[in-house]
Amino acid sequence: MKLQQLRYIWEVAHHDLNVSATAESLFTSQPGISKQIRLLENELGLPIFARNGKQLTEVTPAGELIIRLAGEILGKVENIKSIAEEYVDENSGTLAIATTHTQARYALPSIVKTFMARYPKVALTIHQGTPVQISDQAARGVTDIAIATEALELFDNLVMLPCYRWSHCILVPQEHPLSERKDDLTLDEVASYPLITYVFGFTGRSKLDEAFAHKNLSPKVALTAVDADVIKTYVRLGLGVGVVARLAYNPEHDRDLVALDAGHLFGDSITKIGLRRDMFVRRFIYDFIELFAPHLTRDVVEQAMKLRDKQEIDALFQEVDLPHY
Repeated sequence: MKLQQLRYIWEVAHHDLNVSATAESLFTSQPGISKQIRLLENELGLPIFARNGKQLTEVTPAGELIIRLAGEILGKVENIKSIAEEYVDENSGTLAIATTHTQARYALPSIVKTFMARYPKVALTIHQGTPVQISDQAARGVTDIAIATEALELFDNLVMLPCYRWSHCILVPQEHPLSERKDDLTLDEVASYPLITYVFGFTGRSKLDEAFAHKNLSPKVALTAVDADVIKTYVRLGLGVGVVARLAYNPEHDRDLVALDAGHLFGDSITKIGLRRDMFVRRFIYDFIELFAPHLTRDVVEQAMKLRDKQEIDALFQEVDLPHY
């Protein structure tokens, strides 16, 4: 049994049993992966994957257990590498972050600038994707941490650390009828205009849908996007009222748009950092987390990672006054 074989079955299982896609992601050949999987199955004396001809169709019951253990072993191997790197040179290495466009574009730039000045020998990469993709990457060890508002709770092996609260705002052009409003908007007023907002699953979109559904309102969603800059572009064209995260509005750069508070309409959302429970966290990762969320000191993160229950972690941060954006 080889580590390479364990990595192959783990990756194939997480590429929807697509050996070609797995080979491409690992920069190797499809026949090579298929051969190593067969050799492992022959050694174990049982199939890990069911097949229809040469096509993998599903993971067998035994295969599910084996793949889960393979993931744990591969995680331990990465921890061993991280421990060695930490003791060889604690100021160099790699940091891979999975996050959404909103975080990468609006929340992270100043943090990344400070971090890179502090750790010039750390190679930092940012992977953008959907909240589910982001959480999956962190859960599988493809990235070190995930930063998102939604979907982190779908993965049991992630510890979720609350960073900050944020709310939505309504964006309209200067000449729009709502631009002169001084009092709070109502959901009925917002629903009377075509909406331009996030794709479902991004940046608190579920909060919007829940709020309208609660009032039995069915607004016309004219356009959706994952990128707040795209939303603002189409608001400027007069195609609808924009609903974006407040932190995506810059009074200087977006001075042709009027931002109206929508926190009372859709409530607050919480952005969190997700870490694998079993990962070895290097010093510069602790520092990055604290730069992003100052209340998440190393002691607090270590305490949270020892807790196994989500309710216990929530209780740990119950008294913390999170920043609001």
